[in-house]
Order: sequence, then C-alpha cells, then structure tokens
Amino acid sequence: MVALTETERKGPASQRYMFHGLPLTVLVIAAVCILVELVLFAADTGMWADRSLRSKVYVLGAFWKPLLLDSQPLFAAQPVTMFGTYAFLHGGVIHMAVNMVALLSFGTAIVNRVGQKRFLVVYAVSALGGAVGFGLFSESGAPMVGASGALFGLLGVWICWDYLDRRYHGDPLWVTLRALVFLVAYNLVFWLLLQGQLAWETHFGGFVAGWLLAVFWGRSVLDQSRRRRGLARRTSSAQGT
Repeated sequence: MVALTETERKGPASQRYMFHGLPLTVLVIAAVCILVELVLFAADTGMWADRSLRSKVYVLGAFWKPLLLDSQPLFAAQPVTMFGTYAFLHGGVIHMAVNMVALLSFGTAIVNRVGQKRFLVVYAVSALGGAVGFGLFSESGAPMVGASGALFGLLGVWICWDYLDRRYHGDPLWVTLRALVFLVAYNLVFWLLLQGQLAWETHFGGFVAGWLLAVFWGRSVLDQSRRRRGLARRTSSAQGT
C-alpha cells in the first residue's frame, strides 16, 4: 500500500473547472470563435443582416499588414487590437471547424499539464507571436484571420517540452525532429494546395513564441509534470495492492 498526501489525493489544479472532461477556458475560446463564425455565416447566406457583414468585420478585426506601414486605420487603436482580434475570426465554417477541433485537442493537453491560467498565457502569447510573424515576414496586403497562430503556439509548447523531457531522460531526439519535419511538410503542402494563400508566417510566429515560452517555463513545468507522472505510477501501484 502507498500512502498519498492530501494534495496528491485531490489531484492537480488543472482538473478544476472542467465540463465533461474539457477545460472551461478552452471551451470559452472555442465558443467565441464558433459564435462569431456562425453569425457571419448566417449573414453570408442571407439569413439575417446583409451579405457584406463579413467584409465589414474583417475590415475592423482582421490583421492588416498595411496598417503597420502607411495605411490609415479606421480607429486609433486598430493597429494594436488587430494583433488579438484576428485570432477570433475565420475564413469560413470549415476553416473554423478544423481549428476548433485542434483547439479542443491541443488546448486540453496543455491545460492538463500546466493548468488553465497558464494555458491562457500560452494562447495569448502564441496568438500575438503569430501576428508578429505575419507582420514581419508576409508581403501580403490581404487580411489575415484564424486561430492557427495560437494553435501552432500550443504545438510549439508541447513539442518543446517533449524535446526537453527526452533530453532529460536520454530518450531518442529523432521523434522531435520528425514532428518538426511534419509541421514543415504540412505547411508546404497546404501552401501549394491553397496557391500561396496559407499564412505560414503566422504559423511560424506562433510556433516560435510557444517554443520560447516553453523554454522560459521549462524547469518548473517539467518538474511538475515529472512529479505528476510519478504520482500516477504510485497511484496505479496503490490501486493494485
């Protein structure tokens, strides 16, 4: 029999504020993105408002690189607010649905490891990093929308932690390299299929931001996760005796 502490019996804080196994923070972000896209889709199909609503919302909330140069914003704060608002807009229902499935998967995995407060920090920093990447490397004057910058940031965090864990335990690092090669191939393939309309710069910026944040948090987060894995093994042993 293995004696567990009070904290260990209650489990990690990441298990709080869950709804059917999904973190409330992840669900709220997904709900906002879904609601916005459904409203715009309804306008696109003439169910309400007018069909130009999507264009009007993009003008106000999408990321426009020309606003970083010499274009005149519609309101004074637009060159700043667009660094966050773009991540809640999408290019259609399919675009939104794919991103939200990824958010529920990756977001839940991150929450399970660091809790919901830190997940929000990861998501916000990654979305910002995605916008910065697009602003620095893209030459497009078209609007950029989508949550994929933040999602690639979540991937950056997860892959970085996996890499650090593998170094710590002496496990093969080719698994990390394989994941990086897959992400590069994914972006290349879809960039070709979409005829250059994929904002790979946003993916790159989000991924780098997530990776750097993972390195910054590295030791404390990995120590916690290693203790958590040790707890899981001890709990399993306790249940088996």
